[in-house]
Amino acid sequence: MTELPVPEHGSAAVRPKERGDGKRRRGDVWLRRGMSGDAAGTNGNARQVLAYGFVIAAVLVGAVNIINIITIQHDDPQLGLLAPVIWEGTSWVTILLFLWIPWLAWRVAPPTARPYWRLLLHLPAALIFSLCHVGGFLLLRKLIYSLAGSHYGFGEPFAGQFLYELRKDVFGYVLFAGAFTLLAHLLRREDQGRARDTPWFDIRDGARLIRIPVDDILAVTSAGNYVEFLLRDGRRPLMRTPLSAIESEFASRGFVRTHRSWVVNAGAVTGLTPEGSGDYTVELGGVAAPLSRRYPQALAQLRGD
Repeated sequence: MTELPVPEHGSAAVRPKERGDGKRRRGDVWLRRGMSGDAAGTNGNARQVLAYGFVIAAVLVGAVNIINIITIQHDDPQLGLLAPVIWEGTSWVTILLFLWIPWLAWRVAPPTARPYWRLLLHLPAALIFSLCHVGGFLLLRKLIYSLAGSHYGFGEPFAGQFLYELRKDVFGYVLFAGAFTLLAHLLRREDQGRARDTPWFDIRDGARLIRIPVDDILAVTSAGNYVEFLLRDGRRPLMRTPLSAIESEFASRGFVRTHRSWVVNAGAVTGLTPEGSGDYTVELGGVAAPLSRRYPQALAQLRGD
């Protein structure tokens, strides 16, 4: 069996509904709340913050662990490489494993949002994070040492060693919360810049006005004196206007008339299926629209001829 040294201290596609085949939603709860329905916010930014934060933490904490390994070897050349790698590697793994704790606390009590008394939540959160970190790497180290036929000791006294780790973990916790806040700010600015550059269209559905990016409109179909907008998120608001007016307004934005009752977003087309006699079905994600043989220019445009 390999004898490992004991450390002196711790380390760190469905078809679209035909009109009348289902009950239309006349209200939209998420729209009224300014959200798309994503559990993490209007466009999943919170999940992006966690993903980017995880990558940043993995790189930066890993860099600190490598520096610690070099320092340990410099201070004790006889120790070898294996033990410092185990100590620092288990610390790195458990920090990433429990990174969701500061992220969740940041979601509940972001530093820039009122009421500021909620920031007190970060005190127990930081303690829990440190307990999980220390407990996690202790279990991993004891397991690895046990498999190698050796014994791992955390150092004496335990309370003093834990306070040493706690101070480092609290400092790391603050850095993580600050990184989450900075990432959220940068992602918000990116979304705002993209929104300014995106053409929008106002759909007047009765007394309600729905403002959406033009790119989110898959197709528009005639519905009597109204037109029905088929949106990427599945909504189908109505607007009182002739289809010819929509065709004229959207022609410069990549929309094309494929049928006497349909105008489709050429940029959203995912497939063309021949139906015989020169007709086609235009696939737009989960929406299907007809393409009549009477509109050969539309077929040429959608094919890229």
